[in-house]
Amino acid sequence: MHTYQKKLYQEKKIVAIGGGHGLGRVLAAIGDFGPNATGIVATTDNGGSTGRIRHCQGGIAWGDMRNCINQLITEPSTASMMFEYRFRGQGELDGHNLGNLMLTALGNLSVRPLEAINLIRTLLNVSINILPMSEHPADLTAHAIDGNVVTGETNVDEMTEELIRLELSPQVPATHEAIEAITHADAILLGPGSFLTSIMPPLLLPELGKAIAKNQRAVLMYIDNLAPEYGPAQKMDLNRKLIWCQRACGGRRVDLVLCETAPEVPPSDCRIITRNMASPDKGWRHEREKLRQVIEEQLINELYENA
Repeated sequence: MHTYQKKLYQEKKIVAIGGGHGLGRVLAAIGDFGPNATGIVATTDNGGSTGRIRHCQGGIAWGDMRNCINQLITEPSTASMMFEYRFRGQGELDGHNLGNLMLTALGNLSVRPLEAINLIRTLLNVSINILPMSEHPADLTAHAIDGNVVTGETNVDEMTEELIRLELSPQVPATHEAIEAITHADAILLGPGSFLTSIMPPLLLPELGKAIAKNQRAVLMYIDNLAPEYGPAQKMDLNRKLIWCQRACGGRRVDLVLCETAPEVPPSDCRIITRNMASPDKGWRHEREKLRQVIEEQLINELYENA
């Protein structure tokens, strides 16, 4: 297994897609891939410090990228403490994260938002590639079964109706580096995280979904959440989520699903892998080492032993 581990890290490229907390957890778990790993991050958040910055300054949402970078910092430093610092007290700065403000400022100074991210990665010694799903601002719009239409991630999360579809408003182009990463990937990971507001937004970019559909040799893996979601995602079982992913990815089916317990109605067209992946102190959160082991085990099995 040790030989396969080294080969996996050195020879294979892996792409993980999602939002801040869940994607950051996955990227930390696959940290040994270094520059062979890429995170494609949702940029549609409009809540908290990120939402306030977007309201004042415009631009893409930086919060999920900041969250991912935070979880990849392995050596604490003054720079990392600055990046993670959150203001408290009275006035305009209360609740703002300094990392969000730094990325916003660098984004305003840079030709591309990706340049701002790469500057921060260099400052904090983060080797994994972090890519925004798009470098153009967009919001998430949800269409409910009763005809109600809502725009904005925070509003989508608060909906009580069942949803029939999501879209980006406006429709923006995907980052071309993200498409390149998917095209050359040996494995593509979706989730965990908020299904509608973290996992789905990148998949709503047509070029990104088509790139996943075209890369038939890559292992497409879905990592299920450990705890039930709130809002409209709560009304969706695993089968329906996989159907939404398949629809967004040009009909490409998920190859395998990682979950804590087997679903009541297991999908008929993919393999289900059940493992204990929960953090011992916070059962709703994946424990990095457990997640690393199961991802690595499945990729070695799929990319080497079954090749």
